[in-house]
Amino acid sequence: MNAPAQIQTDKALSPAQTLWDMSGDDMAAVDTLILERMQSPVGMIPNLAEHLVGAGGKRLRPLLTIAAANMCGYSGTSHHKLAAAVEFIHSATLLHDDVVDESALRRGKKPANLIWGNSASILVGDFLFARAFNLMVETGSMQALGILSNAASVIAEGEVQQLAALRNISMTEADYTHVIKAKTAELFAAATEVAPVIAGRPEAEQAALREYGMKLGLAFQLVDDALDYGGFESALGKSIGDDFREGKMTLPVIRAVAIADEVETAFWQRVIVDHQQNDVDLEMAVSYLRKAGALQSTLDLAKTYSADAANALDIFPASPWRKSLQDLAAYVVARIS
Repeated sequence: MNAPAQIQTDKALSPAQTLWDMSGDDMAAVDTLILERMQSPVGMIPNLAEHLVGAGGKRLRPLLTIAAANMCGYSGTSHHKLAAAVEFIHSATLLHDDVVDESALRRGKKPANLIWGNSASILVGDFLFARAFNLMVETGSMQALGILSNAASVIAEGEVQQLAALRNISMTEADYTHVIKAKTAELFAAATEVAPVIAGRPEAEQAALREYGMKLGLAFQLVDDALDYGGFESALGKSIGDDFREGKMTLPVIRAVAIADEVETAFWQRVIVDHQQNDVDLEMAVSYLRKAGALQSTLDLAKTYSADAANALDIFPASPWRKSLQDLAAYVVARIS
């Protein structure tokens, strides 16, 4: 029987912290831009946006844009605007997600829609999307604009696909991979892909950084899938078991259902499809996931994606930036065991 997935609380955050230290001035400029562009004479907009954007998020996606641009030798300032745009796209999707998911926590705090209401959250999310496009246009790069605007539409498609698949116990692994590529990994890929574009680097480097971001995003989402059934709330910034309570078919559940016996199948039918859950069902679900080895196999796949992400950067000359980005890919899965 596999042990439950748990956060490694004693692991140093060295790869992420190293990138932050290396990118300090750039990220300070990005944060300044984010603060400036959140402002509006309509008071609710900056108040609600600050509640989310200033809630201590990791800023991982904009950090990837900054780090990739530096690895590519970029010396301008457009990477600041693109990184801020990436964060606004991410924040906008979170505001919309919270309305759909009805979660009790976001980044460890009450989500904006439970404070200001669903309508306000949706509209401020739209405002942040608009701000993101303002920033993209200001860079003057039509190619970067195309990459990030396409990512925004793909993310929306992924959200709709996930909603359509809610409580669908027959969802396949292929279908789920398609959803998380769109919903999560696409923005990681776009965040890294725009860097070589504005740096004027060859198409091969653009493809390599897109591959890095895509595989990193897939690994990141799969780890979160496992953590939802075995991590610590403080590490996730959301309630443990949110995916279960919402009836989401994540990879651990898909794999457990695929080999479930009659009793287990009836359980998953009741808690996912019929959405009839009681206080002990989450614990029971975790026991079935352990029995199936679904948490460990999900982590194993995340490790494969993480290794693929690191290998994609081998096209670039050795440098502290390349090493830190490759180390970050390993850290994404090192936070769980």
